[in-house]
Amino acid sequence: MRLRADFWVSAYLRRCALEGACAVLRRRGSPEAGAIFVKLDRLDGSAALFGPAPQSELKEGVDRVFARMHREAFIDTGEAELKLSREISFDPDLWIVETEDRQGRCFLDLAD
Repeated sequence: MRLRADFWVSAYLRRCALEGACAVLRRRGSPEAGAIFVKLDRLDGSAALFGPAPQSELKEGVDRVFARMHREAFIDTGEAELKLSREISFDPDLWIVETEDRQGRCFLDLAD
């Protein structure tokens, strides 16, 4: 059984706080099953955007797996915002969490 999106986001926000990173909820989606996107801002004009990985990438014992939504390690913050606006137009029930961490740590389970 998959953890509800609202519970997962709440736990992720706490994890970031414990690790010393600032994370805020920018957009609240469907509480039960909304897709979750995480924007990681390094506070230097660069960012990374993570979204749900394909179901084939799920790992045993891991509730949600994320994939980088671009090829480069980091992209311009404006480009990340453009990608987010496209995702919102496709799925208005999605969640957006923004994390600020100068070290570029995302605290997510990533697909290989």
